[in-house]
Amino acid sequence: MASAADGPESGDGAVRQQYELYPYPPRDPADEARRLITGSPSQLPELNHYVFAGSRDFRRSFRALVAGGGTGDAAIMLAQQLADAGRAGSVTYLDISAASREIAEARAAARGLTNIRFVEGSLLDLPELGLGRFDYIDCCGVLHHLADPLAGLKALAAVLHENGGMGLMLYGTLGRNGVYPLQEALRSLVGDDPLDARIAAARALLGELPESNWFRKNQALGDHLLGADAALFDLLLHPRDRSYRVPEIFDLCGQAGLAPSGFIEPIRYDPLSYLTDPLLRERAAELAWPERLALAENLAGNLKTHVFYAVRSERAERAAARFDKPLVVPFLREGDPRALARLMAKGGNLKVTFDGAEMRLPIPTGAAEIVALVDGKRSLGELQKLAGLDRATFFERFEPVYNLLNGLNLMLLRR
Repeated sequence: MASAADGPESGDGAVRQQYELYPYPPRDPADEARRLITGSPSQLPELNHYVFAGSRDFRRSFRALVAGGGTGDAAIMLAQQLADAGRAGSVTYLDISAASREIAEARAAARGLTNIRFVEGSLLDLPELGLGRFDYIDCCGVLHHLADPLAGLKALAAVLHENGGMGLMLYGTLGRNGVYPLQEALRSLVGDDPLDARIAAARALLGELPESNWFRKNQALGDHLLGADAALFDLLLHPRDRSYRVPEIFDLCGQAGLAPSGFIEPIRYDPLSYLTDPLLRERAAELAWPERLALAENLAGNLKTHVFYAVRSERAERAAARFDKPLVVPFLREGDPRALARLMAKGGNLKVTFDGAEMRLPIPTGAAEIVALVDGKRSLGELQKLAGLDRATFFERFEPVYNLLNGLNLMLLRR
């Protein structure tokens, strides 16, 4: 686990001060009129796939908590999607920053959302706040800023329904290569200067970095290029943050009685995405799932964040949806199946780019024909009949197509 050494203002008060002065991420409530910000984790179809095996009906009561809600991205996304699903769900927003909460409240008001409860406070106090239990908890970019991340995760687990789950994001050590040395350099240069002076110094330093500097070489990092003071401060001047590698995430979750049920995007956590040598692929395929993920992280080197879902340890193996049942319905998370089928009909490789690194992924034989049948309504059993194949042959052809598209976070499943 990599971590930034505590600076002169590294305690909870310094963290609170940062987000009061520089709410993050920067958001304008007026923008709600033209777009809904979505992402992973916590989109309803995605969390349903990885937490509820695709079987959750969001038209009935559903309680979600966004712990460390910031300026409101996850809370607004969840509340809007729950409202669209039938107004049976509710979201509780929790954050230590009054300035951030005010922005989130203004965004909710701009959308006319009435299914969000706003609470100001620390997630460490959750067991004593009397907010009840939640079916789902979103906590992104928060635990790695706590003095004791495990205490924070245990506080979340204490208010999680036994059959519920979480969507989490933690910084990735390898993909943040160069961040912590630069944080140390800035602490030695600006110390406890006023916050605006630290930002000015950080911008000046970025212009002075030699070509040999690892931060400058790291194509996965981009917050400092956004132009916003809040983004720059959060990346390089945060008073307290740490990062994780995959084995440390499994260990952290295990100590809280939890276990990961899926990482986003799955294909980036598959070592076979990076290996072509037959012997190396064979040995990688024999590894247990946590070891496969760790190997992929070591091979990729550019995972700057880990976005993943977690559930109570005893239900980890059955939390994510599987494609081995005829009644399961595959669907595209977004996009037009016909357009995707036309693209895949060209054959060859599918080229995708993640954080500056290009991947070439072989398109499975017959992928176009299968994708063209997927309409989000037909079950696998119905698709099999339409394809005119026996069950064994159909599932043999569907599996590599699903692995590719689910790996890219394009295809999910529901019951």
